[in-house]
Amino acid sequence: MSGIVVAVILVVLVLLVIFAIMTFNRLVALRNRVDSAWAQIDVQLKRRHDLIPNLVEIVKGYAAHERETLERVIQARNIAIAAQGPQAQAEAENALSGTLKSLFAVTERYPVLKANQNFLQLQEELTSTEDRIAYSRQFFNDSVQKLNTTIETFPSMFFAAAAKATRREYFQTDENDRSNVQVQF
Repeated sequence: MSGIVVAVILVVLVLLVIFAIMTFNRLVALRNRVDSAWAQIDVQLKRRHDLIPNLVEIVKGYAAHERETLERVIQARNIAIAAQGPQAQAEAENALSGTLKSLFAVTERYPVLKANQNFLQLQEELTSTEDRIAYSRQFFNDSVQKLNTTIETFPSMFFAAAAKATRREYFQTDENDRSNVQVQF
């Protein structure tokens, strides 16, 4: 009888070790997925930041007296480049989006600018980049949700520290972006 008890205990211990290894590996994989998703957001934001000076230069050629708007765009871009971490980056990017909206509103007053092929191409590239950023944000937030859920659930919560898996922040939009758009005629 004691041989059977020892065998059962060994089987249980082996199963527990296998479970611990699988849980640890899952946490590491989720942590790495979040890091990879953040890197993808960073790539798209860098692309966006690189397009903005070219866009400003083209607008400057047609609308030089719109200096205040152009300076706000450049200042917002510089703040966005310097931002660190998901929350600070989200706030800076939301501010940059707001200044870009005002820049595009300014361009509406210049039909010649709106017909400029370089401007149209940059505007299209920026729009395409914005779509990629939106997709990357969604992927990042989904990855963060999976990691955070795994870290907080039993029994993986006991392995989180060993896997260096910590809760992550979501890349969230600004309160102003959530409110209804006010249209006035």
